[in-house]
Amino acid sequence: MIELIANPERKDWANLQARPVMDLKEIRKMITPVLESVKKQGDNALLAYTQKFDGVELGSPVVSEEEFEEAEGLVSMELKEAIQKAYENIHAFHNAQKENGQVIETMKGVQCWRKSLPIEKVGLYIPGGTAPLFSTILMLGIPAKIAGCEEIVLCSPPAKNGKIHPAILHAAHIAGITRVFKAGGAQAIAAMAYGTESIPEVFKIFGPGNQFVTAAKQLVAQDGLAIDMPAGPSEVMVVADKSAPAAFVASDLLAQAEHGVDSQVILLTDDENLIQEVNRELGIQLEQLPRKEIAAKALQNSRAILLSSKTDLVDFMNSYAAEHLILSVEDEDWWAHRVKTAGSVFLGHYSPESVGDYASGTNHTLPTNSYAKAYSGVSLDSFVKKITFQKLTPEGLKTLGPYVEVMAAAEELEAHKQAVSIRLKQLEDS
Repeated sequence: MIELIANPERKDWANLQARPVMDLKEIRKMITPVLESVKKQGDNALLAYTQKFDGVELGSPVVSEEEFEEAEGLVSMELKEAIQKAYENIHAFHNAQKENGQVIETMKGVQCWRKSLPIEKVGLYIPGGTAPLFSTILMLGIPAKIAGCEEIVLCSPPAKNGKIHPAILHAAHIAGITRVFKAGGAQAIAAMAYGTESIPEVFKIFGPGNQFVTAAKQLVAQDGLAIDMPAGPSEVMVVADKSAPAAFVASDLLAQAEHGVDSQVILLTDDENLIQEVNRELGIQLEQLPRKEIAAKALQNSRAILLSSKTDLVDFMNSYAAEHLILSVEDEDWWAHRVKTAGSVFLGHYSPESVGDYASGTNHTLPTNSYAKAYSGVSLDSFVKKITFQKLTPEGLKTLGPYVEVMAAAEELEAHKQAVSIRLKQLEDS
Protein backbone atom coordinates (compact mmCIF):
# COMPACT_ATOMS: atom_id res chain seq x y z
CA MET A 1 0.00 0.00 0.00
CA ILE A 2 2.83 2.43 0.80
CA GLU A 3 6.21 2.19 -0.86
CA LEU A 4 9.08 0.84 1.23
CA ILE A 5 12.38 2.76 1.02
CA ALA A 6 15.09 0.83 2.89
CA ASN A 7 18.13 2.61 4.32
CA PRO A 8 18.29 5.53 1.87
CA GLU A 9 21.51 7.52 1.77
CA ARG A 10 21.42 10.99 3.28
CA LYS A 11 21.97 12.60 -0.10
CA ASP A 12 18.59 11.16 -1.16
CA TRP A 13 16.64 12.32 1.88
CA ALA A 14 15.53 15.64 0.38
CA ASN A 15 13.84 13.90 -2.54
CA LEU A 16 12.12 11.44 -0.22
CA GLN A 17 10.84 14.29 1.94
CA ALA A 18 9.40 16.29 -0.98
CA ARG A 19 5.69 17.01 -0.73
CA PRO A 20 3.17 16.86 -3.59
CA VAL A 21 3.73 19.98 -5.68
CA MET A 22 0.98 22.43 -6.61
CA ASP A 23 1.48 24.56 -9.72
CA LEU A 24 0.53 27.81 -8.07
CA LYS A 25 1.72 29.86 -11.04
CA GLU A 26 -1.15 28.67 -13.24
CA ILE A 27 -3.64 28.82 -10.38
CA ARG A 28 -2.69 32.43 -9.63
CA LYS A 29 -3.39 33.37 -13.24
CA MET A 30 -6.86 31.87 -12.87
CA ILE A 31 -7.77 33.56 -9.60
CA THR A 32 -6.24 37.01 -10.13
CA PRO A 33 -9.30 38.15 -12.16
CA VAL A 34 -11.51 36.83 -9.35
CA LEU A 35 -9.69 38.90 -6.76
CA GLU A 36 -9.79 42.02 -8.93
CA SER A 37 -13.49 41.63 -9.72
CA VAL A 38 -14.49 41.29 -6.07
CA LYS A 39 -12.23 44.20 -5.15
CA LYS A 40 -13.94 46.45 -7.71
CA GLN A 41 -17.51 45.14 -7.83
CA GLY A 42 -18.05 43.90 -4.27
CA ASP A 43 -21.15 41.81 -3.57
CA ASN A 44 -22.18 41.65 -7.23
CA ALA A 45 -18.97 39.88 -8.19
CA LEU A 46 -19.02 37.74 -5.04
CA LEU A 47 -22.52 36.45 -5.75
CA ALA A 48 -21.76 35.90 -9.42
CA TYR A 49 -18.77 33.72 -8.56
CA THR A 50 -20.82 31.84 -5.95
CA GLN A 51 -23.27 30.96 -8.70
CA LYS A 52 -20.48 30.05 -11.14
CA PHE A 53 -18.29 27.96 -8.83
CA ASP A 54 -20.73 26.65 -6.21
CA GLY A 55 -23.80 26.41 -8.42
CA VAL A 56 -25.86 28.44 -5.95
CA GLU A 57 -27.81 31.62 -6.68
CA LEU A 58 -28.01 33.84 -3.61
CA GLY A 59 -29.75 37.13 -3.01
CA SER A 60 -27.33 37.96 -0.19
CA PRO A 61 -24.22 36.34 1.28
CA VAL A 62 -25.33 37.11 4.85
CA VAL A 63 -26.37 34.23 7.12
CA SER A 64 -29.57 35.34 8.84
CA GLU A 65 -30.67 34.85 12.43
CA GLU A 66 -33.36 32.49 11.15
CA GLU A 67 -30.71 30.30 9.55
CA PHE A 68 -28.78 30.16 12.81
CA GLU A 69 -31.94 29.12 14.65
CA GLU A 70 -32.80 26.50 12.02
CA ALA A 71 -29.29 25.03 12.25
CA GLU A 72 -29.63 24.56 16.01
CA GLY A 73 -32.53 22.20 15.42
CA LEU A 74 -30.59 20.16 12.86
CA VAL A 75 -27.57 19.33 15.01
CA SER A 76 -27.89 16.28 17.24
CA MET A 77 -27.51 16.55 21.00
CA GLU A 78 -24.65 14.06 20.80
CA LEU A 79 -22.69 16.32 18.43
CA LYS A 80 -23.56 19.41 20.46
CA GLU A 81 -22.15 17.76 23.59
CA ALA A 82 -18.96 16.78 21.74
CA ILE A 83 -18.51 20.31 20.40
CA GLN A 84 -19.09 21.74 23.87
CA LYS A 85 -16.42 19.49 25.39
CA ALA A 86 -13.99 20.41 22.62
CA TYR A 87 -14.78 24.09 23.24
CA GLU A 88 -13.97 23.74 26.94
CA ASN A 89 -10.62 22.02 26.32
CA ILE A 90 -9.53 24.37 23.54
CA HIS A 91 -10.56 27.40 25.59
CA ALA A 92 -8.66 26.19 28.65
CA PHE A 93 -5.47 25.56 26.68
CA HIS A 94 -5.53 28.88 24.81
CA ASN A 95 -6.69 30.96 27.76
CA ALA A 96 -3.60 29.81 29.65
CA GLN A 97 -1.46 31.44 26.94
CA LYS A 98 -2.30 34.96 28.13
CA GLU A 99 0.73 37.02 29.06
CA ASN A 100 0.97 39.69 31.71
CA GLY A 101 3.23 42.50 30.61
CA GLN A 102 6.29 42.75 32.83
CA VAL A 103 8.09 46.05 33.23
CA ILE A 104 11.86 45.60 32.97
CA GLU A 105 14.19 48.30 34.27
CA THR A 106 17.15 47.79 31.97
CA MET A 107 19.10 50.41 33.90
CA LYS A 108 18.15 52.95 36.54
CA GLY A 109 15.56 55.30 35.09
CA VAL A 110 15.00 53.27 31.91
CA GLN A 111 11.86 51.14 31.85
CA CYS A 112 10.81 48.84 28.98
CA TRP A 113 7.78 46.61 28.59
CA ARG A 114 5.72 44.81 26.00
CA LYS A 115 1.94 44.77 25.67
CA SER A 116 -0.25 42.35 23.73
CA LEU A 117 -3.16 43.99 21.94
CA PRO A 118 -5.76 42.20 19.82
CA ILE A 119 -5.83 42.44 16.06
CA GLU A 120 -9.01 44.43 15.65
CA LYS A 121 -10.51 42.67 12.61
CA VAL A 122 -9.86 39.05 11.63
CA GLY A 123 -11.35 36.81 8.98
CA LEU A 124 -11.82 33.06 9.30
CA TYR A 125 -12.14 30.83 6.25
CA ILE A 126 -13.88 27.51 6.89
CA PRO A 127 -13.98 24.94 4.06
CA GLY A 128 -17.32 23.31 3.45
CA GLY A 129 -16.68 21.21 0.37
CA THR A 130 -15.72 17.54 0.69
CA ALA A 131 -15.80 17.88 4.50
CA PRO A 132 -17.45 20.66 6.57
CA LEU A 133 -14.62 21.54 8.95
CA PHE A 134 -16.64 22.93 11.83
CA SER A 135 -13.80 21.98 14.20
CA THR A 136 -11.65 24.69 12.61
CA ILE A 137 -14.13 27.30 13.82
CA LEU A 138 -13.31 26.32 17.39
CA MET A 139 -9.58 26.36 16.68
CA LEU A 140 -9.72 29.87 15.24
CA GLY A 141 -12.76 31.47 16.85
CA ILE A 142 -11.89 30.60 20.45
CA PRO A 143 -8.42 32.24 20.54
CA ALA A 144 -9.79 35.19 18.55
CA LYS A 145 -12.42 35.78 21.23
CA ILE A 146 -9.92 35.28 24.07
CA ALA A 147 -7.56 37.76 22.42
CA GLY A 148 -10.37 40.32 22.28
CA CYS A 149 -10.61 40.82 18.51
CA GLU A 150 -13.35 43.39 17.98
CA GLU A 151 -14.64 42.00 14.70
CA ILE A 152 -14.56 38.32 13.69
CA VAL A 153 -15.80 37.52 10.21
CA LEU A 154 -16.43 33.95 9.07
CA CYS A 155 -16.81 32.84 5.45
CA SER A 156 -17.78 29.35 4.33
CA PRO A 157 -19.13 28.11 0.98
CA PRO A 158 -22.84 27.31 0.80
CA ALA A 159 -24.20 23.87 -0.04
CA LYS A 160 -26.41 23.32 -3.09
CA ASN A 161 -29.44 24.29 -1.01
CA GLY A 162 -27.96 27.75 -0.50
CA LYS A 163 -27.25 27.20 3.19
CA ILE A 164 -24.16 26.60 5.30
CA HIS A 165 -23.78 23.24 7.01
CA PRO A 166 -25.66 23.36 10.35
CA ALA A 167 -22.68 22.06 12.33
CA ILE A 168 -20.63 25.01 11.07
CA LEU A 169 -23.30 27.46 12.23
CA HIS A 170 -23.64 25.73 15.59
CA ALA A 171 -19.87 25.83 16.16
CA ALA A 172 -19.86 29.51 15.21
CA HIS A 173 -22.63 30.14 17.74
CA ILE A 174 -20.72 28.29 20.48
CA ALA A 175 -17.56 30.27 19.65
CA GLY A 176 -19.48 33.54 19.82
CA ILE A 177 -19.17 34.40 16.11
CA THR A 178 -22.25 36.15 14.73
CA ARG A 179 -20.98 37.57 11.42
CA VAL A 180 -21.12 34.59 9.09
CA PHE A 181 -21.25 34.76 5.30
CA LYS A 182 -21.97 32.33 2.47
CA ALA A 183 -18.83 32.66 0.40
CA GLY A 184 -16.14 30.20 -0.58
CA GLY A 185 -12.98 29.91 -2.63
CA ALA A 186 -10.80 32.77 -3.82
CA GLN A 187 -13.83 35.09 -3.91
CA ALA A 188 -14.29 34.73 -0.14
CA ILE A 189 -10.64 35.56 0.48
CA ALA A 190 -11.00 38.62 -1.75
CA ALA A 191 -14.13 39.73 0.08
CA MET A 192 -12.41 39.61 3.47
CA ALA A 193 -9.23 41.19 2.12
CA TYR A 194 -10.84 44.15 0.34
CA GLY A 195 -14.32 44.34 1.82
CA THR A 196 -17.69 44.37 0.05
CA GLU A 197 -21.06 45.95 0.80
CA SER A 198 -21.85 43.00 3.08
CA ILE A 199 -18.50 41.63 4.22
CA PRO A 200 -16.16 43.94 6.15
CA GLU A 201 -12.47 44.23 5.34
CA VAL A 202 -10.22 42.49 7.85
CA PHE A 203 -6.58 42.86 8.84
CA LYS A 204 -5.62 39.16 8.97
CA ILE A 205 -7.07 36.01 7.41
CA PHE A 206 -6.92 32.55 8.95
CA GLY A 207 -7.98 29.10 7.86
CA PRO A 208 -7.25 26.17 5.56
CA GLY A 209 -8.53 25.67 2.04
CA ASN A 210 -7.88 24.10 -1.33
CA GLN A 211 -5.21 25.20 -3.78
CA PHE A 212 -7.32 28.16 -4.96
CA VAL A 213 -7.82 29.43 -1.42
CA THR A 214 -4.13 28.93 -0.66
CA ALA A 215 -3.07 30.88 -3.74
CA ALA A 216 -5.59 33.63 -3.00
CA LYS A 217 -4.25 34.06 0.52
CA GLN A 218 -0.71 34.33 -0.82
CA LEU A 219 -1.75 36.93 -3.39
CA VAL A 220 -3.67 39.17 -0.98
CA ALA A 221 -0.69 38.94 1.39
CA GLN A 222 1.32 40.71 -1.31
CA ASP A 223 -1.08 43.63 -0.91
CA GLY A 224 -0.09 43.92 2.74
CA LEU A 225 -2.78 41.80 4.36
CA ALA A 226 -1.57 39.38 7.03
CA ILE A 227 -2.32 35.65 6.79
CA ASP A 228 -1.92 32.95 9.39
CA MET A 229 0.92 31.02 7.70
CA PRO A 230 2.02 29.45 4.42
CA ALA A 231 -0.21 26.43 3.98
CA GLY A 232 -0.31 23.36 1.83
CA PRO A 233 -1.73 19.85 1.78
CA SER A 234 -2.04 18.15 5.15
CA GLU A 235 0.58 15.64 6.30
CA VAL A 236 1.57 13.26 9.08
CA MET A 237 4.73 11.41 10.01
CA VAL A 238 4.43 8.39 12.27
CA VAL A 239 7.65 7.33 13.96
CA ALA A 240 7.10 3.78 15.19
CA ASP A 241 9.12 0.91 16.66
CA LYS A 242 8.37 -2.75 17.25
CA SER A 243 6.13 -1.89 20.22
CA ALA A 244 3.65 -0.01 18.00
CA PRO A 245 0.39 -1.83 17.18
CA ALA A 246 0.21 -2.02 13.38
CA ALA A 247 -3.54 -1.36 13.43
CA PHE A 248 -2.99 1.89 15.34
CA VAL A 249 -0.30 3.06 12.93
CA ALA A 250 -2.40 2.24 9.87
CA SER A 251 -5.39 4.10 11.30
CA ASP A 252 -3.27 7.19 11.89
CA LEU A 253 -1.92 7.10 8.35
CA LEU A 254 -5.42 6.73 6.89
CA ALA A 255 -6.83 9.48 9.13
CA GLN A 256 -4.52 11.91 7.41
CA ALA A 257 -4.80 10.38 3.95
CA GLU A 258 -8.56 10.88 3.85
CA HIS A 259 -8.16 14.67 4.05
CA GLY A 260 -7.37 14.93 0.34
CA VAL A 261 -5.65 13.29 -2.60
CA ASP A 262 -2.65 15.58 -2.14
CA SER A 263 -2.15 14.69 1.55
CA GLN A 264 1.07 12.90 2.45
CA VAL A 265 1.67 10.27 5.12
CA ILE A 266 5.10 8.95 6.12
CA LEU A 267 5.94 5.95 8.27
CA LEU A 268 9.44 6.11 9.76
CA THR A 269 10.73 3.00 11.52
CA ASP A 270 13.61 0.64 12.17
CA ASP A 271 11.37 -2.44 12.00
CA GLU A 272 10.73 -3.92 8.54
CA ASN A 273 8.19 -6.38 9.93
CA LEU A 274 6.11 -3.47 11.20
CA ILE A 275 5.97 -2.01 7.68
CA GLN A 276 4.61 -5.27 6.32
CA GLU A 277 2.02 -5.50 9.10
CA VAL A 278 0.99 -1.88 8.61
CA ASN A 279 0.53 -2.44 4.87
CA ARG A 280 -1.74 -5.38 5.58
CA GLU A 281 -3.77 -3.27 7.98
CA LEU A 282 -3.99 -0.45 5.46
CA GLY A 283 -5.56 -2.82 2.96
CA ILE A 284 -8.14 -3.98 5.50
CA GLN A 285 -9.01 -0.57 6.97
CA LEU A 286 -9.03 1.28 3.66
CA GLU A 287 -11.92 -0.80 2.35
CA GLN A 288 -14.07 0.30 5.28
CA LEU A 289 -13.71 4.03 4.60
CA PRO A 290 -16.39 6.10 2.83
CA ARG A 291 -13.54 8.27 1.47
CA LYS A 292 -11.38 5.31 0.44
CA GLU A 293 -10.77 6.60 -3.09
CA ILE A 294 -9.36 9.87 -1.73
CA ALA A 295 -7.25 8.04 0.86
CA ALA A 296 -5.97 5.53 -1.72
CA LYS A 297 -4.76 8.34 -3.99
CA ALA A 298 -3.07 10.05 -1.06
CA LEU A 299 -1.20 6.85 -0.24
CA GLN A 300 0.40 7.09 -3.67
CA ASN A 301 2.22 10.21 -2.41
CA SER A 302 3.34 8.36 0.70
CA ARG A 303 6.10 6.01 1.76
CA ALA A 304 7.60 3.95 4.55
CA ILE A 305 11.21 4.82 5.38
CA LEU A 306 13.30 2.10 7.01
CA LEU A 307 16.45 3.29 8.82
CA SER A 308 18.61 1.19 11.08
CA SER A 309 20.05 3.69 13.56
CA LYS A 310 18.31 5.98 16.05
CA THR A 311 20.55 8.84 14.97
CA ASP A 312 19.35 8.53 11.39
CA LEU A 313 15.75 8.22 12.50
CA VAL A 314 15.93 11.36 14.62
CA ASP A 315 17.72 13.33 11.91
CA PHE A 316 15.24 12.26 9.23
CA MET A 317 12.34 13.12 11.53
CA ASN A 318 13.59 16.64 12.19
CA SER A 319 14.59 17.22 8.60
CA TYR A 320 11.08 16.35 7.42
CA ALA A 321 9.49 18.84 9.88
CA ALA A 322 6.04 17.28 9.87
CA GLU A 323 2.81 19.15 10.39
CA HIS A 324 1.67 16.27 12.63
CA LEU A 325 4.29 14.07 14.27
CA ILE A 326 3.15 10.89 16.01
CA LEU A 327 5.73 9.14 18.20
CA SER A 328 4.28 5.65 18.53
CA VAL A 329 7.28 4.30 20.38
CA GLU A 330 8.07 2.59 23.64
CA ASP A 331 10.37 5.34 24.97
CA GLU A 332 8.37 8.38 23.87
CA ASP A 333 10.05 10.71 26.39
CA TRP A 334 13.47 9.98 24.86
CA TRP A 335 12.07 10.88 21.45
CA ALA A 336 10.14 13.92 22.65
CA HIS A 337 13.33 15.52 23.98
CA ARG A 338 14.87 15.20 20.52
CA VAL A 339 12.08 16.83 18.54
CA LYS A 340 13.34 20.06 16.98
CA THR A 341 10.83 20.64 14.20
CA ALA A 342 7.11 19.77 14.11
CA GLY A 343 3.75 21.48 14.06
CA SER A 344 2.20 19.34 16.81
CA VAL A 345 3.48 16.16 18.49
CA PHE A 346 1.45 13.16 19.66
CA LEU A 347 3.24 10.98 22.22
CA GLY A 348 2.76 7.27 22.75
CA HIS A 349 0.43 4.61 21.38
CA TYR A 350 -2.74 6.19 22.78
CA SER A 351 -2.42 9.72 21.38
CA PRO A 352 -3.89 9.60 17.87
CA GLU A 353 -3.61 12.71 15.76
CA SER A 354 -7.41 12.86 15.67
CA VAL A 355 -7.55 14.11 19.27
CA GLY A 356 -5.52 17.16 18.33
CA ASP A 357 -7.73 17.74 15.31
CA TYR A 358 -10.80 17.97 17.49
CA ALA A 359 -10.75 18.16 21.22
CA SER A 360 -7.54 17.68 23.23
CA GLY A 361 -7.11 21.46 23.46
CA THR A 362 -4.16 22.15 21.16
CA ASN A 363 -4.68 23.97 17.88
CA HIS A 364 -4.93 22.03 14.64
CA THR A 365 -4.02 24.93 12.33
CA LEU A 366 -0.39 24.02 11.73
CA PRO A 367 2.51 24.68 9.33
CA THR A 368 2.92 22.22 6.47
CA ASN A 369 5.51 21.56 3.75
CA SER A 370 8.43 21.73 6.23
CA TYR A 371 7.50 25.27 7.32
CA ALA A 372 7.55 23.87 10.87
CA LYS A 373 11.29 24.54 10.73
CA ALA A 374 10.49 28.22 11.22
CA TYR A 375 6.73 28.62 11.81
CA SER A 376 4.50 27.75 14.75
CA GLY A 377 0.92 26.61 14.68
CA VAL A 378 -1.91 29.03 15.43
CA SER A 379 -2.11 30.12 19.07
CA LEU A 380 -3.37 33.06 21.08
CA ASP A 381 -0.32 34.97 19.88
CA SER A 382 -1.60 34.68 16.30
CA PHE A 383 -4.48 37.00 17.15
CA VAL A 384 -2.52 39.70 18.92
CA LYS A 385 0.19 42.15 18.06
CA LYS A 386 2.99 42.91 20.49
CA ILE A 387 3.78 46.55 21.09
CA THR A 388 6.86 47.62 23.02
CA PHE A 389 6.97 50.66 25.30
CA GLN A 390 9.82 52.52 26.94
CA LYS A 391 9.88 55.36 29.44
CA LEU A 392 12.94 57.27 30.61
CA THR A 393 13.21 59.59 33.56
CA PRO A 394 15.54 62.60 33.26
CA GLU A 395 18.08 60.65 35.29
CA GLY A 396 17.69 57.70 32.98
CA LEU A 397 18.38 59.80 29.90
CA LYS A 398 21.42 61.35 31.56
CA THR A 399 22.81 57.87 32.12
CA LEU A 400 21.86 56.25 28.80
CA GLY A 401 22.00 59.27 26.51
CA PRO A 402 25.78 59.55 26.12
CA TYR A 403 25.98 55.94 24.90
CA VAL A 404 23.29 56.64 22.31
CA GLU A 405 25.12 59.79 21.17
CA VAL A 406 28.30 57.80 20.56
CA MET A 407 26.48 55.07 18.61
CA ALA A 408 24.49 57.54 16.49
CA ALA A 409 27.65 59.49 15.64
CA ALA A 410 29.41 56.25 14.64
CA GLU A 411 26.56 55.50 12.21
CA GLU A 412 26.73 59.10 10.93
CA LEU A 413 23.12 59.77 11.84
CA GLU A 414 23.46 63.25 13.28
CA ALA A 415 19.74 63.85 13.78
CA HIS A 416 19.55 60.74 15.94
CA LYS A 417 22.36 62.10 18.08
CA GLN A 418 20.81 65.56 18.23
CA ALA A 419 17.47 64.19 19.51
CA VAL A 420 19.35 63.06 22.62
CA SER A 421 21.80 65.96 22.86
CA ILE A 422 19.10 68.65 22.80
CA ARG A 423 17.38 67.03 25.78
CA LEU A 424 20.62 66.56 27.73
CA LYS A 425 21.47 70.22 27.21
CA GLN A 426 18.04 71.27 28.45
CA LEU A 427 18.55 69.17 31.57
CA GLU A 428 21.97 70.70 32.16
CA ASP A 429 20.62 74.26 31.79
CA SER A 430 17.62 73.74 34.06
